[in-house]
Amino acid sequence: MGARSQHLRRLANESFDVLVIGGGATGSGIALEAATRGLKVALVERYDFGSGTSSRSTKLVHGGVRYLEQAVRYAERSQFQLVREALKERATLLANARHLARPLPLLTPIYGALELPYYFTGLKLYDMLAGRANLRRSRLVNRDRALERFPMLRHEGLHGAVEYHDGQFDDARMNVALVLTAAEHGATVLNYAVVEELVKLDGRVRGAVVRDDLAEAYAGQERYEVRADVVINATGPFVDAVRRLDDPDAPDILKTSSGIHVVLPGRFSPPDTGLLIPRTEDGRVLFLLPWLGHTLVGTTDNAAPVEADPQASSADVAYILRHVRHYFDLPVAENDVLSAWSGLRPLVQPEGLAAAQHGGSRAAAAGSTSRLSRDHTVLVSESGLVTITGGKWTTYRKMAEDAVEVAIAEGGLAPSGPSVTASLPLVGAAGYVAGGEEALAERYGLDPDVARHLHHAYGDRAPQVAALAQGGLGARLVEGLPYLEAEVRYAREVEFAQTSDDVLERRTRLAFLDRLAAETARGRVEELLERVP
Repeated sequence: MGARSQHLRRLANESFDVLVIGGGATGSGIALEAATRGLKVALVERYDFGSGTSSRSTKLVHGGVRYLEQAVRYAERSQFQLVREALKERATLLANARHLARPLPLLTPIYGALELPYYFTGLKLYDMLAGRANLRRSRLVNRDRALERFPMLRHEGLHGAVEYHDGQFDDARMNVALVLTAAEHGATVLNYAVVEELVKLDGRVRGAVVRDDLAEAYAGQERYEVRADVVINATGPFVDAVRRLDDPDAPDILKTSSGIHVVLPGRFSPPDTGLLIPRTEDGRVLFLLPWLGHTLVGTTDNAAPVEADPQASSADVAYILRHVRHYFDLPVAENDVLSAWSGLRPLVQPEGLAAAQHGGSRAAAAGSTSRLSRDHTVLVSESGLVTITGGKWTTYRKMAEDAVEVAIAEGGLAPSGPSVTASLPLVGAAGYVAGGEEALAERYGLDPDVARHLHHAYGDRAPQVAALAQGGLGARLVEGLPYLEAEVRYAREVEFAQTSDDVLERRTRLAFLDRLAAETARGRVEELLERVP
């Protein structure tokens, strides 16, 4: 019986303290938080873990430079607190997922003399808010040094740059690590499991009817009534749809915006430094970042409808390329775009939150907010459905802690102790040693780029993948890229991958880096998935 089948059997036969709906960053973080506090928890995700917004971020672990600018401009103390909390969580994420996350220096190029004191002062304030969690002090970089660090920058008019530091990570791999860590602490986790309705007893939400979309049909069934003392709705942009399963008249509390990113070849960025484009033609910011040997550029911020698989529009791709051209002397064209994607941001709207509270829902937990921002809100409906939304990847752990505290109070649950996730290494991190790729390459006869990839993607679990490669699955999925056939088997047997998209998009990041390369590999990936028992 495979790992997923075992979890399906538990979901069908057992009852739980907490049922979490949604397997992105927030839901997976909640499952881990609840499991490590001794609660019996189940997590269900209608698609694959991290298949939505949580795999489509800018890959930054950050406090929010642009939110700090808003805080200064409008003198909003709450925004200062939001940035300070995110900077604290930044340090926690970097420590707990050392193989997947790293500090990254970023340059803000200065083309106007008056810009220099403005950005330098703002980034020094960013350092100050981080306090002891600061990664490294921001500093001025002269013109020559800026061009040495980022030679593709437009030379004309460049005065210099301000350097600051944030974190960078692999978001989809991080999501997988959260799910695996939760499972190792006893959580039941299931992807491709759709919540069709909520179950109520005496007017209180006490579970859900869940459909297994893969139709494994344990005990002749495809639908299961899952009982839980508390149900948590952590479905990101889709929380309003789940809230209406509880109350058909529930008002929307979200507005969604789309974030578009494009991937360019590695020649558009140095391997160890990112770029913050501080002001676009319509007042946004853009990041240009080295990522897995390529260059990631984004993000846009446009109002967008809620949909399962939003697509990057040609207008948004053109917008990004236009700004790269403005800041670069290096030519960039549409045929340089290797991949592009869109993710939806769930933003809490004040009027929707007020309407929900007027209708009987109550805000709860320290993280609640009525601002249209990246802060998070926890709501409890009259029937006891707990909903958490808003926030961002960097603060997933704090969001999870807040949601579980509310669930404990709402369900009268008895945790084994306080939260421990602030100092809990995720799967792959505990035995990770920086620079260990050389020993991995030597022991298993791997090419240096493959060893480096496995070391950072799997951490202390990399030898398990390398052993599979040594046993006959060592071929590359695509020539020139470090992804191996062994990863397909490992993804299915250990990481709950079910489809070729799961492997190509989220267990490896091949489809996010190069769509054509991913399509070249798809047939072989499907063959390997079929061979896995």
